[in-house]
Amino acid sequence: MNSTTMRVSGASPLKVGIIGTGYAAQRRAETLVRDERSQLCYVTGHTPEKVATFCQTYGVSFCESWEALVNSQEVDLVVICTINRDHGAIARTALQNRKHVIVEYPLALNFSEGSELLTLATQQGKLLHIEHIEILGEMHQKIRQYLPQLGQVFYGRYTTIAPKHPAPRRWTYHRQMFGFPLIAALPRIHRFTDLFGVVKTVSSNARYWDASEDEYFSACLCDAQLQFNDGLRVDLVYAKGEVFWKSERTFELYGDRGTLSFVGDVGTLITQEGTQTIKLGSRRGLFAQDTQQVLNYLFDRTPLYVKPKSSLYALKVADAAYQSSQVP
Repeated sequence: MNSTTMRVSGASPLKVGIIGTGYAAQRRAETLVRDERSQLCYVTGHTPEKVATFCQTYGVSFCESWEALVNSQEVDLVVICTINRDHGAIARTALQNRKHVIVEYPLALNFSEGSELLTLATQQGKLLHIEHIEILGEMHQKIRQYLPQLGQVFYGRYTTIAPKHPAPRRWTYHRQMFGFPLIAALPRIHRFTDLFGVVKTVSSNARYWDASEDEYFSACLCDAQLQFNDGLRVDLVYAKGEVFWKSERTFELYGDRGTLSFVGDVGTLITQEGTQTIKLGSRRGLFAQDTQQVLNYLFDRTPLYVKPKSSLYALKVADAAYQSSQVP
């Protein structure tokens, strides 16, 4: 039996602990409590009131800290759905305690730590699954479907701008808890590396507004330029907060035989044959799919939709963007 196959049909359920109580944690809990292969045992989080509600909703026991949860002998699988800053430390401790791990992206806030964690998982013979539901999503599948019609793709652009008035005083607007924007929002890079492979050069800039001594900010703007080995150039923009007044979510690919673009949930394919509209469905259900795939892997060795090395490479590119942004 492979060392990462812990359970077989008919055996006792996989015992799971969740760290975090937000949207992702709730969607995973819903899936885990419905699947007879898993037993949701513990949850912990930063806000006692939210933890109490979570426990009542999903019939799970409270754990006083993430340290206690990952050290519990009752837990087989740890699901990390908390602030970005803590992902690496929790994953390391869980793996050292011989737990399987699901972690929301990013695995860590720098490539070096991420690489060490993947090595540790291999040494321990445990699953380290980094969630990337954008690869599961319909938009990415449509891009794959229509990509051959574009010919040689030479330019891409991915822009997300989210105005917020006022900016919330929470971890997603805190430089240390959130991390460098293109690491925190790793799918902006992962979409392209998954489709086009190796990046040759990276350059980036980042700006924060009203960054206080305690590291909270009211807005941020981060842009990066990626040059791929095959000649593709990509411009990335991630921005949010109080200084922005118009929302934008645009993904574009330009090839020598066609152009593919998505604005929000509507796509357009333009080729010599004409213009085609591509409408996307709801994104709901992706966390459930991700969770079910992990259970399928652990019980039946069914291949997962994304490999940790793929996410780690995207993190390497994002870390290079961070290093570039630090150059005066």
